Amino acid sequence: MTAMTDTALEIPEEGTVRLVDYLAAELTRAGVTHMFGVGGANIEDLYDAVHRVGTIRGVVAKHEFSAVTMADGYARATRRLGVVAATSGGGAMNLVPGLAEAYASRVPVLALVGQPPTGQEGLGAFQDSSGRAGSFDAREVFTPVSRFCARVDEPDSLAELLPRAIAAAQADPKGPAVLLLPKDVQQAQVELPVRGVRSAPVVPMPTASKPGLEALDAASAALRGASRVLVIAGEGVAAADARAELSELARRLGAWVAVTPDAKDVFDNRAIRFAGVAGVMGHTNVEDCLRRADVCLLVGTRLPLLARGGLDQALAATPVVCIDPEPPFVAGIALGGNLRDALRAVADRLPSRPLPCPEHAGPLPTLPPTPVPQAGAGTLSYAEAVAAVEAALPQDAHVFVDAGNAGASAVHLLPAPRHGRFVVAVGMGGMGYTFGAGIGAALATGRRTYVLAGDGAFFMHGMEVHTAAEYDAPVTFVIFNNNAHAMCAVREELIQGGVRNDDLFARTDIAAGVAAAFPALDASWAGDGAQLRRALLRGNAGSGPAFVALDCDAREIPPFLPFLSITASTGHTASTKNAESTESEESSDERGPVHVG
Repeated sequence: MTAMTDTALEIPEEGTVRLVDYLAAELTRAGVTHMFGVGGANIEDLYDAVHRVGTIRGVVAKHEFSAVTMADGYARATRRLGVVAATSGGGAMNLVPGLAEAYASRVPVLALVGQPPTGQEGLGAFQDSSGRAGSFDAREVFTPVSRFCARVDEPDSLAELLPRAIAAAQADPKGPAVLLLPKDVQQAQVELPVRGVRSAPVVPMPTASKPGLEALDAASAALRGASRVLVIAGEGVAAADARAELSELARRLGAWVAVTPDAKDVFDNRAIRFAGVAGVMGHTNVEDCLRRADVCLLVGTRLPLLARGGLDQALAATPVVCIDPEPPFVAGIALGGNLRDALRAVADRLPSRPLPCPEHAGPLPTLPPTPVPQAGAGTLSYAEAVAAVEAALPQDAHVFVDAGNAGASAVHLLPAPRHGRFVVAVGMGGMGYTFGAGIGAALATGRRTYVLAGDGAFFMHGMEVHTAAEYDAPVTFVIFNNNAHAMCAVREELIQGGVRNDDLFARTDIAAGVAAAFPALDASWAGDGAQLRRALLRGNAGSGPAFVALDCDAREIPPFLPFLSITASTGHTASTKNAESTESEESSDERGPVHVG
């Protein structure tokens, strides 16, 4: 593994150094503490420089997708720039889906991508992506999934391109920046000081725009005139570190506060104002509050479909105010600019006295009213498993929730830790995201980090458990094994009549396999909630990674509105665990089945 050296290589104020040494030193000055990636011939010089400079910890992943998600998780947990490095060819191409998630979720990541030497471009170079002589152009691949993409063709150009890339990644809308680094350019000597930048900060901080006065007046007037306000808060609150401002505004408005599926940690889930999760993994109380509200206030979210599924009719009948750097996906008053500044500006126009929120049911779970029958001994329902996680979860831990039925259940049922992140990657929703992201967050913060994932996600990128073991990362991997791509299997049954079983698999004993592969790792199987809780507490007590798998039923319908709306409208329960009927809800017959994909 690559670790920080005890003595850092001093970069002189004057003279010449390798470009990669200069680059590593500038990343340190920008606050970077870790670089994630997978090595290779056309990026090895950068890894060498990181080791020699000694102020950044180089972390080698098993796959470039997971290396990007490590940088993504690092950025989400620290609000700093995440950095990933990869070589040319297949290594570079493996970055794309991870960068797409960071782009869609507005996560600041810098990708440093090795390229063949410039003298070989267009001459049949191995892994040529220069766009010459019939090769494809890497810039055309990375530009759609980045805020900034450039090829560093000349060594002296890095002094200009690096600050531009970092600034672009950190400006709203945040996202990835990509620098393509030919091998010979990495090895080139650069003269110091480089264009005078040694005496200035490496990153010109983006200037935050202020909210427009006309929109501020309109938003404030709408909120002052409302007796009942529902706030729906999104991931942008966490990205802007605006939790305190959100809480103060809700206090002055006497508002209910709901959160989007990817933002459970932006408001105390146990507070009396907390209405629940909005959208397709959410709570019916949010819709009830929305129907009673005079105004719906969106904060740090544009309210994409996953966050508004099932709410469109109620939203259409309710005035909407949105505070976010980007305009909302629904009609309403849009108040842009810096999120914290906008929240403070609106709060300053309201009376400072706190107002109680109106009574509401709270985030009652959508669950069967009676215990769910088990498919067999040793099989846990999602609710039982999540309850065991809740009982063991430290309140300063981070939680990363993967895609799938188990993930939907965790979003719906598991309260966010009071002092940690609760991350769900809904930008692209790629399976296996959490394995890298959880490691990145854990290494960056040193906090216990829970990764909640299904067996499908594990088989995609679960071998990053090896990375966690190599770096002794405090990550607890909890694998909900239903031996299926269960969300696909439930869709096939409910929507297509269950005529095929492509997504149902033979049973695997994941815990035994991991235990055999990593003898030093605390890896176990839990046959009931008590065993799961004990295994999790044992992991909490350790300093490194832990792993526990449990068996679930692939036929269990999770609290996922597209499935529940079908069962409610058709009465379909064959070969599934009964889900709570929503036909008694005022809106069930009005909206019919809800579709998100």
